[in-house]
This record gives sequence, C-alpha cells and structure tokens, in this order.
Amino acid sequence: MHAARNIALCTKDCVCLFVCPTGATNTETGQIDFAKCIDGCRLCVDACPSHAIYLVYDNYAEKKAKDPKIVAALTTLLESKVQQEVIAQAMAKKGDFNTNLAKALALSNRILAEDCAREGLYMLPQNRSTRALLHSLQEKNTDEKFPLKAVEALLKLL
Repeated sequence: MHAARNIALCTKDCVCLFVCPTGATNTETGQIDFAKCIDGCRLCVDACPSHAIYLVYDNYAEKKAKDPKIVAALTTLLESKVQQEVIAQAMAKKGDFNTNLAKALALSNRILAEDCAREGLYMLPQNRSTRALLHSLQEKNTDEKFPLKAVEALLKLL
C-alpha cells in the first residue's frame, strides 16, 4: 500500500510534509513518491485536513469464480425484474395507476436488473455470457426500433 493524493481536494495545508518520515510528499507537484512511501504508514492520510490523501493497494486479491447456482439465481431474478419493469412502464403509460409510483417502480426494477446482470457476469465484455447475449439479441430481434447495428458493432469489438 502507498499513499496517493487527489489534487482536486488538496488545499495545500502542507501538514503531510511535516508528518511524512521519508519526505515522500511533494505539494509543489502534488505527487507522492511511491518509492519513498512506507508501506501502510498512513501518517499523511490521517494528518491531511482536506482528506485529499488516501491509500492505494499495490496488489488486489484475485477474483473468485462465481458458483453456477448463484449465477443461475441472479439470471432468474434479472428476468423477473425485467418483466416487472415492463409491467410498471405499461402502468405508467395507461395512467390508470399513480403514474409517478409506476415510473419509480420501473426505474427501481431497472436498477436491480442491472445489478443482477453485473453480478451474474453479463456486463464483462470478455465474458462468454456477454457474447451469447449479444448473439441472441441479434438473432431474435426483428423490431425495427431495436439498435441492431449497435449490437453488431459490439460483437465486432469483442
């Protein structure tokens, strides 16, 4: 771990200069010399009155593979949320229900569906599931309003 500075937050109070035991901080350039920074020291982080200094990990833990049962459950929940969003949008258009509530329900279901998709690994471009989803969209959609060219462009990029 080493310290880094968000220059946009830095008020140049320079407390970091006085507490850093190695002189790694430099308020003139806004940089912190990682070679001089002591791993995990955090004296500058704790002393900074503007909270402009934070710790950055040098190495992150390797991401574990998701259990296929969890991915399947997330996919089921995703499909359910998409259906609920469509229903809420239809209710909002009809106007026979509280329109604002229906719009809020539609948005809430959209956000949850997107979260399920991300957690189920569908939003990673390099993932096989993403390619399969794009291919299925390409084959199944005959609606002229559907952005087929965008799907084809994404597939070319992958």
